[in-house]
Amino acid sequence: MEYRGASVYNQQDFLSNYLKRRERKDSPNNAIEGPIIYEMIGDFFEKNILDLGCGDALFGKELLQLGAKSYTGLEGSEQMVELAKSNLQEKNAEILCESMETFDYPIGNFDLVTSRFAIHYVSDVNQLFQQIYNTLNANGQFVFSVQHPLTTSTFASKLSGDKRSNWIVDNYFNDGERKEPWIEKVVVKYHRTIEQYFTSLTHVGFKVIDLREGTPKREHFSNEEEFVRRNRIPVVLAFSCIK
Repeated sequence: MEYRGASVYNQQDFLSNYLKRRERKDSPNNAIEGPIIYEMIGDFFEKNILDLGCGDALFGKELLQLGAKSYTGLEGSEQMVELAKSNLQEKNAEILCESMETFDYPIGNFDLVTSRFAIHYVSDVNQLFQQIYNTLNANGQFVFSVQHPLTTSTFASKLSGDKRSNWIVDNYFNDGERKEPWIEKVVVKYHRTIEQYFTSLTHVGFKVIDLREGTPKREHFSNEEEFVRRNRIPVVLAFSCIK
């Protein structure tokens, strides 16, 4: 069985295993992607934030505690929404059980839109980026991360296991649907090149002001072996854009 969008997170066994993996100190989420996202966002004090694919909303909890004015999280998985609501009980916070493709984006409503490791589930980024552009106010910022295209081009190398030592890159310039064996499920994601992400962003009017490929930093890792391994291939692609 294949899972699309956020549906795989409604599977209890998958969700439990996913959360265990993500909570590891040396997971890419914590050791690589997290520090980069905060660097790229910069000052978010007193800003109204929309987070697409918010997951358990611990990110939103941190943002509000550090001075954000309001936080709205979109999440398509009912199980994740329940988890998010239990984690995020601060005022000026809202969790909506809706996908980023079907959400009715209010015009000029947010100062900052974020999305972390979620947009690679979306088939049509051109439409999504246009909606994000429209929902930002003047000078609004859009910061997001996805799996690096070198890893989404093909998942053939995963046949050797999750903790592999070599990676296959193939069909890189053929964008579209990919099926990833992940935590004993098959999850549908969408591959795009760095150039395609950049072109889609600039086509709707965004100015790309920063791009990161997840260069690992030793201070974020507790394990030397894992740090060395993560230097071999990029697993994160992140953009910062302004309207």
